[in-house]
Amino acid sequence: MLVPLTREAFEQIVPLVATGGQYSFYWGKWPDLLRRLFISLIALVVTWLLGKLAGAGAEAIKLIFDIIAGLYWLWSPVLWASVRNGRYRRYPYAGFWQGEVLDVFITEELISEEQTVNKWGELVVIENRERRINVEVGDQEGFSATVQAPIRRLYKVIKAGQLAEMLILSKQPDLSRIDKVTDVYFPQHNLWVGDYPYLRRDVFLQVSKELGGNVRSGETRGVKTRAIRRRRR
Repeated sequence: MLVPLTREAFEQIVPLVATGGQYSFYWGKWPDLLRRLFISLIALVVTWLLGKLAGAGAEAIKLIFDIIAGLYWLWSPVLWASVRNGRYRRYPYAGFWQGEVLDVFITEELISEEQTVNKWGELVVIENRERRINVEVGDQEGFSATVQAPIRRLYKVIKAGQLAEMLILSKQPDLSRIDKVTDVYFPQHNLWVGDYPYLRRDVFLQVSKELGGNVRSGETRGVKTRAIRRRRR
């Protein structure tokens, strides 16, 4: 099932400014925090040097830049999450999609590479890999997509045949070509799977209750659905 959404509804579900979950995602772990603190320190040094060059007349401006630079470690997760949201909000059309789980499997993905030198002076490349869950979802019209996420114990309950819901994004008014998908919601377990929490989950759950719930209960209540031969780029 695919139900087109209005632009207003889409912009409510994919927020302009970072949600709490998105902020937490970009807050990261201790190495990420230390990296941001280091950037804040460097930025403060730069603003101090620029203040010296500008002289006493620019003290007010320097103070503003000092505050911005010094708090980079705190506000930068909002910035990067909002930038990522903005990439999705550029798509002009969106729809609420409901299908089922086709397959669940585990892969080992390359996360990053580090170069170092061993005791013999040889260059060594260290690969950092992570085990990830892959959930393939699809529907009766032939559409399918695979969503990845780091493995969590909660994901053990996901099985083939279970209901799955998400947002799809497209540049086509009829949603015939799907360009992007979001994280996936599993109503049976009230569980989300995805690499990044793109959606305002409280708003999406309202949409799920109104549209997806109607289908689950065998009702339509005036909701117009369309069977579309969909392709994913």
